[in-house]
Amino acid sequence: MTFEPVRDVFDAGGRGLQHHGLRRANERAVLTVIAFNAGVSNAEIARLTGLAPQTVSAILTDLEQAGLTSRGDVLRGRRGQPATPIFLRADGAYALGVEIGWRHVEAVLVDLHGQVLARQHRDHAFPDASRLATDIASMINTIGVDLPDPQRERLRDLGVAMPTNIAGNLHLVDAPQAQRMLWDKLEIADELGRRTGLAVTTVNDGNAACWAELIASPRPRPADFIYFLISRYIAAGIVGQGTLWEGPSGNSANLGSMLVSDDGGRLQAAHFVASLTALEQRLAEAGFAVDSTRIEEWDWAGFGRVLDQWIADSARALARVAFNTTTVIESGLVVVDGIMPASITARLVTQLKAELQRLPVAAFVPPQVLPGHLGALAPAMGAAQLTLYRRYFSRTLADLTG
Repeated sequence: MTFEPVRDVFDAGGRGLQHHGLRRANERAVLTVIAFNAGVSNAEIARLTGLAPQTVSAILTDLEQAGLTSRGDVLRGRRGQPATPIFLRADGAYALGVEIGWRHVEAVLVDLHGQVLARQHRDHAFPDASRLATDIASMINTIGVDLPDPQRERLRDLGVAMPTNIAGNLHLVDAPQAQRMLWDKLEIADELGRRTGLAVTTVNDGNAACWAELIASPRPRPADFIYFLISRYIAAGIVGQGTLWEGPSGNSANLGSMLVSDDGGRLQAAHFVASLTALEQRLAEAGFAVDSTRIEEWDWAGFGRVLDQWIADSARALARVAFNTTTVIESGLVVVDGIMPASITARLVTQLKAELQRLPVAAFVPPQVLPGHLGALAPAMGAAQLTLYRRYFSRTLADLTG
């Protein structure tokens, strides 16, 4: 089965509302259409948003004065009136994204096009609540120092991506017992807001990475897909019916916590089968010495049968998780990314396709499985991109598909 969306999820972007009191919603709708349809004309914006051409013209003037959009050269030689293409300015706004991982912190600076302009990375044995805010503030200062003053004024947001319930899962990285109390007291968003002066938003790492993958996907972007990022554990996300599924607490789509069974029928969370932590444990048992904080330096070519078996077992576990998820949402696409080398991700994708074909369910049509685009940078990028989206564009993907 080949999954081919017929319409980009950002097309028909946010049907506009004519009421004067909803001017801001109309601006968001117009800016969303411009952002995801580069070079669109005034007439095309009016058609896609449902707004009157005069309303669109007035909004475009305001957006240009705010430095968010620019006009290209008039296009002549077409049928009808000459059209002026409208573009989103990359330097119209900036945001910072930070991923707090189990073994690292990643910080990125992105522009309004969602492109990474600068980044900082630090490894750690565990996320230390006593110094984490200080370290992140230092990293942010480093990557933002070269931003000129006029552009710095357009940096207003910081998105922080992190796993669900760090405090309750610190034992997974052998953190000292005292860290639990420190994490229970740490309000990371408030602390970083105080240190940076930015508006800080926290988001689940899987949801952030899923969003970044959506933005990075080629047109037409799908309105439904299941996403896995194979990292220290499994970060996951779902885009369903044009909506990023975050849930009431912001931690929905925690697919790595789904129970799967091994060959002996023992139940365990997919996290403990299809993650790099699970692979590291297998390597240790086989006598391979690896540095937990330096995955990029692992001798992947030398792991032999241990790696082969991990890929096979991981694909089997992910196939069951993907199948169970598709019984809840109708999705014809699964995207798999990872912080390991792209060649290993590609092997996992191939094996997952085969495992989905083997599932003994007569009516099941296996989804297409594709590799992701961003790898280890996805959570930090998504955290930054989500803050920009929520500040400047239509508030939910559902707004764009109605």
